[in-house]
Parts: sequence; structure tokens; C-alpha cells
Amino acid sequence: MEEILRQAVQAAVEAGSAILDVYESDFAVTFKDDKSPLTEADRRAHAVIVRRLGSSTYPLLSEEGRDIPFAERRAWETLWIVDPLDGTKEFIKRNGEFTVNIALVHKGRPVLGVIYVPVQDTLYFAATKIGAYKLQKAQVTYTLGGPQTKIDLAGIMAAAAPLQCRRATDLPYTIVGSRSHSSPELEEFVEMQRQSAPNLQFVAAGSSLKFCLVAEGRAHIYPRLAPTMEWDTAAGQAIAENAGATVQHWHSRNVLAYNKESLLNPWFVVKPKPAEKVC
Repeated sequence: MEEILRQAVQAAVEAGSAILDVYESDFAVTFKDDKSPLTEADRRAHAVIVRRLGSSTYPLLSEEGRDIPFAERRAWETLWIVDPLDGTKEFIKRNGEFTVNIALVHKGRPVLGVIYVPVQDTLYFAATKIGAYKLQKAQVTYTLGGPQTKIDLAGIMAAAAPLQCRRATDLPYTIVGSRSHSSPELEEFVEMQRQSAPNLQFVAAGSSLKFCLVAEGRAHIYPRLAPTMEWDTAAGQAIAENAGATVQHWHSRNVLAYNKESLLNPWFVVKPKPAEKVC
């Protein structure tokens, strides 16, 4: 698992570097068939990740990859699920709230997740039996050995801070939600919670950063009452779960599953596990 995690971290950091090259230029925006935006950064990051992860034995499902029929995917017990640039709208707005998401999914469950925030140069990563971590100044760590040197996972883990979501008592009740994809249902939920928590804070954040805020204990809950796709959430789920949170279907409370026939997620909620002071 450690070597697979190292590959995913290296792919994410290199993809982030490719994204920043475009971010700092006068880039153009096109639109896909579903009207979602697409930039050269999406394409470059996808190419980097495919090249880096192509040597692994696992197939890859990416937002920017080809449309793979379920008849083919259903035989994939283990696969990569990737969003080369999560938060393209935030990228276009130039607010820095976009990420590279890489997850390894086994039998429908995310067992490894990497989220890299290029503008902040911050790396979140997690894997089963390894735990969840946050490393700031990730690119500095990567370049210590030169751009052609393999990332030193042991060194990164030694420098990183473990993530353990907490039921923070020193913070007002904090809900995190999407910056660009709100919904009437989310607004209604926030107002209902405000009745019992008048000091409630609502924090808007882009991309998969919302998972990370719960994993860090900086938000109490992330309700997603709007559509997402599997590549939007797989890496974040791995990080949140390994930090001690749950990621569950909004209605049934079943754990979110992956590599389904429909890649559209149901509504879900991310929050610390119950009945514990520390998750």
C-alpha cells in the first residue's frame, strides 16, 4: 500500500504543478456537452496522472478520460478514481480553491486518497492502516531531491501532521458547504440548524476542500444536498474516513459506494463518528 500511496502522491503533486503553469497564464475556457467548463489545465493534469499511474496494475476512471461502459467497469475489483482538476469553476475565478483528487477504490470502497491543493501547496493523504495526514509546503518537500527523484513517502509522513477530526467544543457549530453549487435544500438545512445553534457559522469552500475541513476538525458537518460524481468524492471520503469521520447517504445512512453503474452520487453527509470525544 505504501508504494501505491507514493505513486499517487507523486502523480498529484506533478499534476498540481502542471495546473499552476496554466493558472498563471492567460488561459481559455471551453465547455463540455454537459455545459461544465474545461481548461487546458484539466487536460494537462489528466495526462500527467495517466502517465504516472499507468505503470500500476489498476485501471483508471477519470473525469477527463473516456466514457467507460459499466459492462467493462463492473469487472474492476480495484481501480483508480481521479479528478485531475476538481473545482474548475474556482480555477476560472482564480480563488485558489481547486484540488487534484486521486483515490484507489477496492470493492466499492475508497481505501486510499490523495488531495493536493496547488495554490496553497498543501497535501492531504490517507490510506487504510496508514491513517490520514496533512502536509504543508508539499512541493518544497518534493523538490528537495530534485524534480526527477521519487517522492520520499517516509520523509513526507514524518513531516506531515496526522489528521483526527474532533468534536470541537471551542468552535461555534460550523457547517461547510459548496461555494459554487449551493441548493435550496442546503439553505433550508442551515436555517433549521441555526434555530438550535444561533451562533452557527457557515463556511463556503470549493472542490474537495470541504472533506478536508471536517477531517481537520475545522468544520462539524458537510451536508451535500446537490449532485456530485464519484471522482468528486472518492479521495475526500478516504481522507475523512481515515481521520475518523463518516461519509453516508443522506437518507439511508449507508456508506457511499463507488464504481456503480451510475457514477452520480446520492446526497450525502460527512461528519465525525458519534459517541466519541475524539473521532
